[in-house]
Amino acid sequence: MGTVEQRERAADGGGKPRTVARQAPKVPDRDIPSVGSTREETYGRPAGADASAPVERPNYKPLWIEEPARRRRLPDPVREAAVRAVLIIALTLVQAVVAFLFTLAGSWLAFPMVLGGVAGTVVATWAALDVWVTRQVWNQRYGVVSAPSSTARALRRERRRARREERAAERTQERIRRRGGTGRLSHS
Repeated sequence: MGTVEQRERAADGGGKPRTVARQAPKVPDRDIPSVGSTREETYGRPAGADASAPVERPNYKPLWIEEPARRRRLPDPVREAAVRAVLIIALTLVQAVVAFLFTLAGSWLAFPMVLGGVAGTVVATWAALDVWVTRQVWNQRYGVVSAPSSTARALRRERRRARREERAAERTQERIRRRGGTGRLSHS
């Protein structure tokens, strides 16, 4: 007998326990109108109410609050390589534990499991290197945003200025040649 039933029994003055069916308060589903109700009743406006009056809706808390990610998501190829590496490393660790237990038990399967563990270690190392290489390749192809440093900017500025001066000098020389000069500014 539950405590609610005991309290109700005591309130009734003893006797046979009375069972009370507890029901959750009925909250209408916002999407599905109940039988015999109108659309306005279902969506919070009683029938016959002023249609221009604002509808009072209860203040609901959101189920979750989105927070900005601390780090960017890994690119797909890198994430695939990382998942592959984690699975291979996990299987290798399981294989090493099984080999250890077979060795303790003195089973003949211990030696093949140890050999498999060595091979698994090699493959797990390759998988970890694959993650690193894939990440480097992706960064080299897609990830680098060109933001030149101040020294690179200054060097490019100097090169541009030198090219402009060179082109200006060539144009000047071309003008002199067209006029019929020998390429010298003064005729002496």
